[in-house]
Amino acid sequence: MKFRDEKDSMGTVRVPAAAYYGSQTQRAVENFPISGMRLPPEFIHGLALVKKCAVRVNDTLGLLDPKIAPAIAHAAQDVMDGRLDDQFVVDVFQTGSGTSTNMNMNEVVASRANEILTGTKGGRSPVHPNDHVNMGQSSNDVIPSVIHIAALTRIHRRLIPSLETLHRALAAKSDEFKDIQKLGRTHLQDAVPMTLGQEFSGYARQIELGMDRLRAAEPRLAELALGGTAVGNGLNAHPEFAGRVIELIAEQTGLPFCEAVNHFEAQAAQDAAIETSGALKTLAVGMIKIANDIRWLASGPRSGIGEITIPSLQPGSSIMPGKVNPVIPEAVIQVATQVIGNDTTITMGGQAGNFELNVMLPVIAYNLLQSIATLASVAEAFNTKCIAGIRADREACAAYIERSLALVTGLVPKIGYDQAAIVAKKAYETGKTIRQVALEGALLPEKELDDLLKIPS
Repeated sequence: MKFRDEKDSMGTVRVPAAAYYGSQTQRAVENFPISGMRLPPEFIHGLALVKKCAVRVNDTLGLLDPKIAPAIAHAAQDVMDGRLDDQFVVDVFQTGSGTSTNMNMNEVVASRANEILTGTKGGRSPVHPNDHVNMGQSSNDVIPSVIHIAALTRIHRRLIPSLETLHRALAAKSDEFKDIQKLGRTHLQDAVPMTLGQEFSGYARQIELGMDRLRAAEPRLAELALGGTAVGNGLNAHPEFAGRVIELIAEQTGLPFCEAVNHFEAQAAQDAAIETSGALKTLAVGMIKIANDIRWLASGPRSGIGEITIPSLQPGSSIMPGKVNPVIPEAVIQVATQVIGNDTTITMGGQAGNFELNVMLPVIAYNLLQSIATLASVAEAFNTKCIAGIRADREACAAYIERSLALVTGLVPKIGYDQAAIVAKKAYETGKTIRQVALEGALLPEKELDDLLKIPS
């Protein structure tokens, strides 16, 4: 491999000749050979968006040489388009401010801009990574801003659309199953009858409320720390810089980003990320509940509940021929469990806001964006590979109701609790149904009995 020498304030560093990054990135690569995990492309592209908007504003304000500004903007766009994704090589577990990732971006953009201007990548002239690409910025306000930009963008473009589709699918099943009577269950025991449609309406509402919680967190996530620079007081930033840059970011993304109400809060804390993660965790818990219910309702095929069937997707066992497992609900549960774990990590990271800066930014960013991305993907799979193909077994649903002792609850208003308990006990001891015992005892006329045992709509 060929190398080139790059210089910084600490001396000279050997960098791969083909690399667009420079000395500070190389130092970070050598300092943090930890996990092999990288911040995801949506974070990198969001960071490049900040650099592109920043150079446009600095150019407009007359702070940059007009000869180099277009090249910097071009280079930032190359990153946004994914053409330089392989140049972002810093481990997630790095300096807590994310400075190494910010400098990775500054160096790549400067290097690519220099290549555009001179034909040679690298170096610090005519475009300098700090003086030009990072002008008016600090890692301390840029990285918190990009966490918000990447998270809100992915929520709007991936997660909410996926959840809306899942919600519609569950609501459609609720309508499809509205006339299918089945046995309700509480405490894993037989309860009173209901409809399968009513059960699915609860699932649809859980997803709807999950979306509501995410949208409720949006105003805080839309606030950007940009403009606070090192500690929140805006040192070395033009007074119009932040407002103009954020206006461009909002224009480019179509999302309501705005300048932080208080820059000291925006850099010292990560409460908006924690709030958003909490909403994601709540959604994840709900999805576990739904997936578990569907697993149970589809259990069998010969000795389970079997009130519904779900699509058969793949052989389920390496030793038992013919076995088919509920693989999609299981994947949903695993993703949701990971999201709950991510929320704990983000919560612990949020505690690390000592004085003017949170120093767990990369790990907060990684886990938050992973939660958003995986929930979006698994919601799509849950819809297309499971929910859409659910079928009801009407005979199984009816049989459980007819055999259930809990059916006696409908008779309580007419015969009283104590008499109803006697009927239930006799039905249990004789193996007869509630209907049979009630008719044999001439407790009620048959028509009235039928009316009392109907399921409320």
